[in-house]
Amino acid sequence: MVHISAKRISRALSAGLATAVAVVSLAGAPLSVAFAQSPAPVAPAAATTTTVATPVAVPAALPAPAPAPAPLQSGKPAAEKVDNPYGLKALWAQGDLVAKITLVILVVMSVSTWYIMVSKLFELNKIGGQAKAAEKSFWSAPTVLQGVESLKEQSPFRFIAQAGLESTKKHEGLLAHISFADWTSQSIQRATDNVQSNMQNGLALLATVGSTAPFVGLFGTVWGIYNALVKIGVSGQASIDKVAGPVGESLIMTAIGLAVAVPAVLGYNFIVRRNKTTMDKIRGFGSDLHSVLIGSSAAAAGTKK
Repeated sequence: MVHISAKRISRALSAGLATAVAVVSLAGAPLSVAFAQSPAPVAPAAATTTTVATPVAVPAALPAPAPAPAPLQSGKPAAEKVDNPYGLKALWAQGDLVAKITLVILVVMSVSTWYIMVSKLFELNKIGGQAKAAEKSFWSAPTVLQGVESLKEQSPFRFIAQAGLESTKKHEGLLAHISFADWTSQSIQRATDNVQSNMQNGLALLATVGSTAPFVGLFGTVWGIYNALVKIGVSGQASIDKVAGPVGESLIMTAIGLAVAVPAVLGYNFIVRRNKTTMDKIRGFGSDLHSVLIGSSAAAAGTKK
């Protein structure tokens, strides 16, 4: 009887111990995930009842937050400025003495050409206005002297009229052996030739620039190619970075030479055409002046008789 009571007491104690362990396991599961995953303590071998801890679900990892959008920039996007390593600036900075002298010569040619063209066009327009004034005032004057005074200073028409008027006063001495008509005609013709010579000033420079500027640019081209060949020979490699600079320099020289020559040729042809039209008016004025002087002289001679 005593032996049976001891076995019952031992079973009761084992059951109570297992119950206590289960309660402790359930109470500690919410506190830590590690406790939930650890197995419940095993009852002693003598116990007939075992308790398994309830598994606790582990929450899945949260997704990473999406990156914030970039702030919008108002206005147009700024364009990147890339410096041209083979432009005019690089040509002047990296070119040798010969290239710089060639470039300076072309610039001087271009400036001289444009100065002459602008000044000659202004001069031709001015002479055209003086021709219209001479048509209105000179021929309506009662005498040649009053007609000369009505013309503006520095006018080619006044210069020719003064030359013709002076010829009538100097027809004496040895000059008297020349007929009056021939003498006045020669005087007016000399004055007309002087006006034509002054109007042709600068045309020689335009012709020279128009004919030589392409060859000056071609010289710069040849010199640039020569520098490219020298760099290839020194480096032993015909890579693009060795020849791009000198070849680009030579092409720029060619372009500048053409840009200088073409306006010079066009300006020369235009001014020559305008000079011819203006000189036709001046020669017509001189011819009419000669007729007036001959008629005045004849009238004065008839009055004396």
